[in-house]
Amino acid sequence: MSFRSSKIEYKTNAQILKMREAGLVLAEALDTTVAAAAAGMTTAELDAIFESVITKHGTTSNFKGYHGFPATICASVNEEVVHGIPGSRVLRDGDVLKIDGGCIVDGWHADSARTVIIGEADPADQRLSEITQEAMWAGIAALANARFVGQIGEAIDDFVSGQPGEPLGILEDYVGHGIGSEMHMPPDVLNYRSGHRGPRVKPGMVLAIEPMLVRGSIETAVLDDDWTIVTTDGSRASQWEHSVAVTMGGIWVLTAHDGGAERLAKYGVTPSPILT
Repeated sequence: MSFRSSKIEYKTNAQILKMREAGLVLAEALDTTVAAAAAGMTTAELDAIFESVITKHGTTSNFKGYHGFPATICASVNEEVVHGIPGSRVLRDGDVLKIDGGCIVDGWHADSARTVIIGEADPADQRLSEITQEAMWAGIAALANARFVGQIGEAIDDFVSGQPGEPLGILEDYVGHGIGSEMHMPPDVLNYRSGHRGPRVKPGMVLAIEPMLVRGSIETAVLDDDWTIVTTDGSRASQWEHSVAVTMGGIWVLTAHDGGAERLAKYGVTPSPILT
């Protein structure tokens, strides 16, 4: 979804630290929700678990009430790519579940998503999730040395297209975004090569990097609830997302407990946290 003006918001160190507070609460909420996800549970039950964690920390959801969205997470199953509304759907063994959530601390936002496969995974679904997750990290790593935002999408596209085996599709209609005093802000962060370099990367920029990959066609449709995005061919999808700050020293993954250190090490990137 895209509800943004054109001006990029550059954050101060103090503002990024508030976003880090929100990011750590969000990481805990996603940890707890993912750990609870199991066959026999409803997506509404998972929403309640997520909400209980952010409420415990005194934070508020940036999803609930957003343009009328009724829940604190998006819970999208199998062919549902993103924006699925939690409800009475019962999870089954082998389901591919995308959990996307966010929270706010003192007016500053965090946004992150993970894919979890319920029970025993189809190897093709496991591959889909693993490639999507690593594509996200490839994009995040690219940001560390990027001159322009478009280089993130180039890195994601190169990683995905370079994988052996059955090709995966990269969604083009739904992309990453800036984040800060609002959940969705400029600039758009594409997950593919577009021929456009995008805005220049500058300290104070915070981006939600979120590749969405599918096992089939990238064509999508919106269900009658006006939210849930599905693949038109019924193919399964994966989504992974982190909120990442550009600091004077590099990048800092605000929604990862370790700031991204473990997953970025293979790319030769060390997170650059703000200490004061």
